Amino acid sequence: METTHLMNWQSFRSVLAEHLDKHLQFRYADDQLVDASYHITEIKQALITSVDCGGVMNAWTEIIVQLWEPSVKDSERAMTVSKALSIVQLVEKAMTLNPLATVKIEFGNAEYDTRQMYPGQITLDGDNLIVDLSLDFTQCKAISRGQSCGTTVAGEECCAPAVTTIKPLIQLKNLGSTTSGTCDPGSDCC
Repeated sequence: METTHLMNWQSFRSVLAEHLDKHLQFRYADDQLVDASYHITEIKQALITSVDCGGVMNAWTEIIVQLWEPSVKDSERAMTVSKALSIVQLVEKAMTLNPLATVKIEFGNAEYDTRQMYPGQITLDGDNLIVDLSLDFTQCKAISRGQSCGTTVAGEECCAPAVTTIKPLIQLKNLGSTTSGTCDPGSDCC
């Protein structure tokens, strides 16, 4: 997966650690913040292994931070970054998180279908550290490798089975001087 522009776990965690006293907010749409009473319900680590349309195996790791808005709003202020990192530390005591894994934030509510989003720009706004979330996307890995996706000049589909080239059979001839014309054991032809 092309992840050069996506934030990894180590970078995400480092940015948070620089702003321990700020309130952690997540913006999931234009002017839409996750409600301040949200909870971090779990942190998942997923190893993804796939084979793309070009037959190439790909593998990467994602760390997914799940946010939940309770139906009863119980806070006017979002949790502090230090509170969020205390949850991270609790998780890291139970399992080792890959520092190079791609970070995703999973969120949904009654008006916004649950989905996984990437943390993008992270900005300070007064007492708040705001993480802007961008939608996940699909991609063709063959194109990202400089190959084609779709029909090639030869009329082949990228997802079509590979064409097997039939090699011509080679007929071997005995060039040795044997009376029978064959190479039998003990005939000194070899």
